[in-house]
Amino acid sequence: MFRRIMLFVLTNILVVVTISIVIGLLGRVLGINFYGNSYSSLFLLCLVWGMGGAFISLAMSKFMAKWMMGVQVIDPNNAGELRDLVNTVHDLARKAGLTVMPDVGVYDSPEVNAFATGPSKRNSLVAVSTGLLQRMDRDQLEGVLGHEIAHISNGDMVTMTLIQGVINAFVMFFARIIAFAISSAMRGKDSDRESSFGGFWMNYLLISVLEIVFGMLGFIVVARFSRWREYRADRGGANYAGRGKMISALQKLQSVYGKVAEEQAQSGSGNASVATLKISGKQGGLLSLMATHPPLEDRIARLQAEG
Repeated sequence: MFRRIMLFVLTNILVVVTISIVIGLLGRVLGINFYGNSYSSLFLLCLVWGMGGAFISLAMSKFMAKWMMGVQVIDPNNAGELRDLVNTVHDLARKAGLTVMPDVGVYDSPEVNAFATGPSKRNSLVAVSTGLLQRMDRDQLEGVLGHEIAHISNGDMVTMTLIQGVINAFVMFFARIIAFAISSAMRGKDSDRESSFGGFWMNYLLISVLEIVFGMLGFIVVARFSRWREYRADRGGANYAGRGKMISALQKLQSVYGKVAEEQAQSGSGNASVATLKISGKQGGLLSLMATHPPLEDRIARLQAEG
């Protein structure tokens, strides 16, 4: 769910900034202008590097999920008490027409959450939290797993990568134009100050900062796509696991996150808006633009109406 998207976006921003720094340093050392002398050449190269950065992030998505979330992949031949979880994921995957079964993993967290990630349908991972296993019954769990399998079957990670690649291109393009304008204004007419405050290093510091800022703004576009694909994955989960199980799973999430928000509001220990934003997306203003999931009540209503 939320984890899958944030891991991908954060990895992508780090990759783009790293690529930019490497290109800048190579150009400085070798005396090569990688971006040409026109806006069209600059944008073309930014598009190439931006798409490259997005697909590198996609290729790393499964590894990053395991590393950052501490996901323990279950051996299908030695699953023990988690055998039913593995079998359920594989049964749903077959219903979705997947020819290669996803890896199945568990990570230690009290939150009620699950996510699917991976570079392709043939190389994917479905991970669930211990909190989800403890708080959902079998039918609700099957609904959640059907939803995640639908993400894999729909190729959502690849589609998001293409969108992210285009965003990367614009981020890199505008970051360089604005950084150059700022550096030029700071240098003024004194061309001898190339190595001073307004020189090379300041220019690339500005580029890196602007790329991070613009990358976060670009997340608004990614989040909008994410909200749309959640509705589609809900329909897929209903087809694979059953509409009743999918609705029951969403209602359980609604109940759990409603309690979390209420407890945090009463104790003052956290921001209830942020706590529910992960799954429900029910906020106003800027938070609603950054929400990766639509409101749970809307998702439930759509499934009920489609029934």
